Amino acid sequence: MNEQADKAAEAGEHLRVGATLRKLRKEKKMSLQDLAAASGVSVGMISQVERDLANPSMRVITALRRALNISMQEMFGESDTGAADSAPDSGGDPAFVRRLENRPEINLGQLKKELLTSGGRHNLQIMILRFEPGGQSGGRALSYPAEKGGLVMQGEVVLRVDEKEAVLRQGDSFAFDSALPHSIRNDSDEPADVLWVIGAVQFDRHL
Repeated sequence: MNEQADKAAEAGEHLRVGATLRKLRKEKKMSLQDLAAASGVSVGMISQVERDLANPSMRVITALRRALNISMQEMFGESDTGAADSAPDSGGDPAFVRRLENRPEINLGQLKKELLTSGGRHNLQIMILRFEPGGQSGGRALSYPAEKGGLVMQGEVVLRVDEKEAVLRQGDSFAFDSALPHSIRNDSDEPADVLWVIGAVQFDRHL
């Protein structure tokens, strides 16, 4: 694929993010002001994201998704049932399968998210995050109830969790409580690919 085709593909992916966000917000019957109040993201930023005038960070996307109470698949432009609609006897893949050619992507400029989890709602989400040089999860650290883990597949990233930082390189893995403030960035001169796993916290697990 040549450079122009690459740029066109990226623009198409980014366009889908804005259009998807606007569609989901309207389905929830939320105004820009409602979503801003629920997410902590400014009205101006939400408007720019919906009109594809800004590249939202991973932090912004996560805040908007949680405020809208939508699944990861819906944020990637899929239905809430997704591959779950495919029954084994219909000639398609079973619901637990996601084929390589069917991976949806979100392009956020210096960060690309590629969904590996099959369709439908899951407590476990698996993605590949590609951080371009200088790419990061967002200006402020993320923090919400979940457990996260992953593996650096290529390159080098800096993971910050609860005021502690670690430089992680190819083959290094990690796991942490997502309720702790955390962020990830690529300070190197080469792209970095990270297998990223998010596990929802069961609220009765400590009972």
